[in-house]
Amino acid sequence: MAGYTCREDVFLHAEKISKIYPGTLALNEVSFDLLKGKVNVLIGENGAGKSTLMKMIAGIEQPSRGKMYIGSTEVHFKDTIEARKQGIGIIHQELSLFPNLNVYQNIYMNKEKTHGLLLDNAKHIEGAGRVLERLQHPLDLNARVGELRVGQQQMIEIARNLVDDDLKVLIMDEPTSSLSEQEVQILFKIMRELTASGISIVYISHRLEEIMEIGDHVTVLRDGQYVADADVKDISIPWIVEKMTGGKKNYPKRDRRTDWSQAETVLSVKDLCLPKPGGGYLVDHVSFDLKKGEVLGIYGLLGAGRSEIFECIMGMRPEHTGQIIKNGKQVKVTDISRMIAEGFAMIPEDRQGMGLVQTLSVEKNTSLSVLTRYIKGGIFIDEKKENEMVDKEIRDIHIKVNNKKLPILSLSGGNQQKV
Repeated sequence: MAGYTCREDVFLHAEKISKIYPGTLALNEVSFDLLKGKVNVLIGENGAGKSTLMKMIAGIEQPSRGKMYIGSTEVHFKDTIEARKQGIGIIHQELSLFPNLNVYQNIYMNKEKTHGLLLDNAKHIEGAGRVLERLQHPLDLNARVGELRVGQQQMIEIARNLVDDDLKVLIMDEPTSSLSEQEVQILFKIMRELTASGISIVYISHRLEEIMEIGDHVTVLRDGQYVADADVKDISIPWIVEKMTGGKKNYPKRDRRTDWSQAETVLSVKDLCLPKPGGGYLVDHVSFDLKKGEVLGIYGLLGAGRSEIFECIMGMRPEHTGQIIKNGKQVKVTDISRMIAEGFAMIPEDRQGMGLVQTLSVEKNTSLSVLTRYIKGGIFIDEKKENEMVDKEIRDIHIKVNNKKLPILSLSGGNQQKV
């Protein structure tokens, strides 16, 4: 494609981009136009290659094959600094913050203001406060980021990309995954302001209703390949689903006429309290019942105590008080292993920090919480049984991995979540 020039309405063109990981062809000759001043939605099932393509554009990784152009110039991003020089920023699916630094230090990391030879922290504090106010999310600027909830950290990640004036493209990889509906609407308001000022946005999400609300143009990937693209105004959710999955699928609706008051109670939480350091409660005398076969939704804004309720039930908060009653019998909540043995399981909001062991393989992460099932002779692991269970889980949940011995971090974010 010698002498290629992007169309007038295109900021960046990716031409036949391929990415090969050990044992995996993650992207296979994908071409993509990043439209100027638009919300460019990138969608596909887990492992479709969405995040991989964006990592190429943001300079986090480099293509195995293919080329990228801005205007009539071929560009090569060896790292994120090179991409940032072209005005390309990214909000990562896996948050890239420094947990031991405070809020304003994270927001200005690699963008530090100086006064002579010294850091100008007064400007950092002023700028960080201004951008968080714009996001309608005031935080203690001196708080350590590692002590904040995931949703708050996500807002800091967003703020990092809004403090500079040279932004031309903002890649948002599932930015609403830990945000409440109110916070999502605030984020959408900021996105509309950015596109109105000429900034292009790439938006990756699995929430189809969000895509229809905020998107301008949709590109669909499947199994690492380009499938289709269209303006949002010309398509519908069934069109997106069909392109993502490769066919029309019907999912039966659940019968909503069930009288849950008559159903068997399998879990009762009574008078659950979790004290807050310095006084008051993070969880304040909460009680609820869960019926057999019921999906019980717990809603609240960031900091309302949603995650803490589950942490108490799972034995992660030994300072809590109250009763956990399973099938009519009170459970003594001592630690996580005891609750797993009682049949409880939890998928945490912080996948990397709490859900996975990043140095282990896909296989070991899958079997880790139930290893006691495969002990023989008191100390040895029955690897045959372990392998059979892991293979079954990979098939049942459709985890896309060619070799279960590969590191867990070699999987896409969605497939890590399945593990």
